[in-house]
Amino acid sequence: MFHLIPAPLHRLALRLGYRLIWNWLRIRKPARRGASVIVERADGKILFVRHSYGSRAWCFPGGGHKRGEEPEHCARREMREELGRGIAKIELVGLIEETINGSPHASSVFAASLDGEPEPDGREIIETRFFDPAAPPDELPYPAQQRLALWRAYRSGN
Repeated sequence: MFHLIPAPLHRLALRLGYRLIWNWLRIRKPARRGASVIVERADGKILFVRHSYGSRAWCFPGGGHKRGEEPEHCARREMREELGRGIAKIELVGLIEETINGSPHASSVFAASLDGEPEPDGREIIETRFFDPAAPPDELPYPAQQRLALWRAYRSGN
């Protein structure tokens, strides 16, 4: 149904919704769960995305769990929604427990490969780019740094 809304209007709605949710989280402080996916290509480069809302800094694709949803299912759903692709291979890297806006948050971090090149929806995801893991984007936000460090530790142990 959202595809019926013109993309610029949809991006505006996402920015407004993001602000509302951010403020609600700050006030209510509910415990939340999510999934982050570090997509690796055959050449070893990893995928970063920019959202149309929030800081628009480079980060990893992913999102929040729906009620009763398992972490891997969340990761797979988010890849289809955000990048228009299914996951060819997926491994759980670990769990990061953090605080976002005063709320406890648990993020399952996955390593994955896609079944094709990402096709950002132009609504939620406005840009995708593969980077060498040794040279990630400048000014990487702390949550993305945490996930990258966890992924690197996992890769060095396998």
